[in-house]
Amino acid sequence: MGVLGAAMAAPGAWAASPAGVVKPPRLRPGDIVGLIEPAGFTDDAFDLDLVKETIVAMGLVPRPGRHLAERYGYLAGTDADRAADINAMFADPQVRAVFAVRGGWGCARVLPFLDFAKIRANPKLLIGFSDITALHLAFAARAGFVTIHGPNAASSWPRFSWDAFRAVAFDGATPMLANPQGQEDRLVQRIGSIRTFKGGKASGRLLGGNLTVLSTLMGTPWVPDFDGAILFIEDVSEQPYRIDRMLTQLSLAGVLGKVAGVVFGQCSDCGPSGASYGGFTLPEVLQQHLGKLGVPAFQGALIGHVGSQFSLPVGCRAEIDADAGTIRLLEAAVL
Repeated sequence: MGVLGAAMAAPGAWAASPAGVVKPPRLRPGDIVGLIEPAGFTDDAFDLDLVKETIVAMGLVPRPGRHLAERYGYLAGTDADRAADINAMFADPQVRAVFAVRGGWGCARVLPFLDFAKIRANPKLLIGFSDITALHLAFAARAGFVTIHGPNAASSWPRFSWDAFRAVAFDGATPMLANPQGQEDRLVQRIGSIRTFKGGKASGRLLGGNLTVLSTLMGTPWVPDFDGAILFIEDVSEQPYRIDRMLTQLSLAGVLGKVAGVVFGQCSDCGPSGASYGGFTLPEVLQQHLGKLGVPAFQGALIGHVGSQFSLPVGCRAEIDADAGTIRLLEAAVL
């Protein structure tokens, strides 16, 4: 999936890239990694056992957070307790990376409780997606080191997702990320297809995640500067008018006018509910917002609430080709 992007570094070593983004250490077999639930809870002990087995299958050693498996309403413990698990994992020198078990809702609630001085002083990979977007954005704004927008620990981890994650987090590779070719019995393949709104190539640092989470953080101190960035976004179970509303918010907030390019990944279950002959389709909404930006933009990359997905290093520089529908990492995410 690419070539090795950076020389091996001593355990615990980290350094800033030329662009100023700090690179955490790469993962190696036998590393201890933390398991946290910064948002929704998991109330089935068997499910958590499967999560731990998944980490072991990666060649890693799971270390559950103190408050893992707790419940506070629909959250995995109080805001202070969930934040305490994050702070503890980044303060623990034995923990080499931190996996979110799942998303849901609640990461934004822990942001005021995070010790960013401690987190910033101990760079290590944070891995997850969906509601974990709030942490990715806050870390990009306040911690200054690379995190990985990829499967949560409780995700299904098919071969495609595992290979993509291993290349970035273990190998320090700089792969070209492209949707696999479909094997459908039809003249024109639809699975994995790309829709281009504005062709061309663009480069910048990768920033983004779940559109709903990003839009709700607008106007807060937890959002990084998107000037010259490659914005990647995805969502799930949102009707086209809601996607329209959130993209309008990003436009009015000045985000869309700053970016160098846009990748809209997957929007699972995002069709209109019931008959909507007078409404816009999702592609029409995206064309209205992204087609007029004057920067390369495409839809369909494997980012989001799908089984097979890319692992995108948030904060790393990448080049997109909106005609080919590809994302090429320009630097390694780890040392």
